Amino acid sequence: MINFNYESDFTLDNEEAIATWLSAVIVSENKSEGEINYIFCDDEYLHKINVEYLDHDTLTDVISFDYTMGNEISGDVFVSVERVLDNSKDYKTSFDEELKRVLVHGVLHYCGYKDKSEADEILMRSKEEEKLTMFHVEQ
Repeated sequence: MINFNYESDFTLDNEEAIATWLSAVIVSENKSEGEINYIFCDDEYLHKINVEYLDHDTLTDVISFDYTMGNEISGDVFVSVERVLDNSKDYKTSFDEELKRVLVHGVLHYCGYKDKSEADEILMRSKEEEKLTMFHVEQ
């Protein structure tokens, strides 16, 4: 089950379409869907989590906590809407596109993809692009 929670003024206007897409992404990776919670927040909220739980004193767009057991993926994905908006401007893409990239990024981590090394990051970006294309096909 994919849940959307809001700790800021932001709300998704297409929750059902996003949830359906993310479920399809999970299936496409031969995984089963557990409980995935997306928490939309602002920079301050996510910064506190970054400092408290990861000991990183930086702003970030997404932090995911992975509770996957075996083939069933589960976790909490915290998304700073402010960072996503800034990143969309920096990367010259729409807010909607950047938001979907961040949402699928969390799921891909749960599927086992990493982004710490250069090679891992290249694979992660490739998977993001592949999965973003799935959203357009389904709509």
